[in-house]
Amino acid sequence: MFPELIVIDDPTPRPGPLNMAIDEVLLSIARPATLRFYRWNTPSVSFGYFVRFAKAREIAGNRALVRRWTGGGIVRHGDDLTYSIMIGAPNDAFALPSKTIYQRVHSTLGNALREIGIVAVLTETKAAKISDACFANPVVSDVMESGRKIAGAAQRKTRSGLLHQGSIQCGSLDERFRDTFARLLGKRIVEEGIGTDVLHAAEELAILKYATVDWLRRR
Repeated sequence: MFPELIVIDDPTPRPGPLNMAIDEVLLSIARPATLRFYRWNTPSVSFGYFVRFAKAREIAGNRALVRRWTGGGIVRHGDDLTYSIMIGAPNDAFALPSKTIYQRVHSTLGNALREIGIVAVLTETKAAKISDACFANPVVSDVMESGRKIAGAAQRKTRSGLLHQGSIQCGSLDERFRDTFARLLGKRIVEEGIGTDVLHAAEELAILKYATVDWLRRR
């Protein structure tokens, strides 16, 4: 899907606001497409930009809450494998419709799961919405196993790039899966860490935006 792919397998569990801020900062950098795997420092719930805070609070219970910049529903984190893909505007894939990018990423994800022995298929039709909880509502091109949704994502597209944030809720997915997913997404893999400049910018953005009450309760 990408001629070159930067892969950041971030080993440090981080709070939700900082995780969201890192993704936004990485999106703002003009560079090849970037795949980031990340962890959470406490059981958390992220919810889409258009979801009402009261509904997210109801589903989250005692979990920490953070509002995403992307759309989508309400997602529990802690036991899942969370990843993001940042596609800058200079990348050829950016010109594709968002739905096509969603389908291609999830098709690749499904192939990676099958390589490690998990029988995964993509949904072909959208089910009726029964809840604001993301994993209760499969949409077209979500990843399923034995009739259960195990991978979903949300996107945000701007003039400068596209942010794809995904969650895979399928037990323990180790380094072998992460390497396989990256290899199938990119022809040339460049492994990197979170740079100091990116981290500092993200820490500031988290304080000014994602950790604020105004952002969390904006709807």
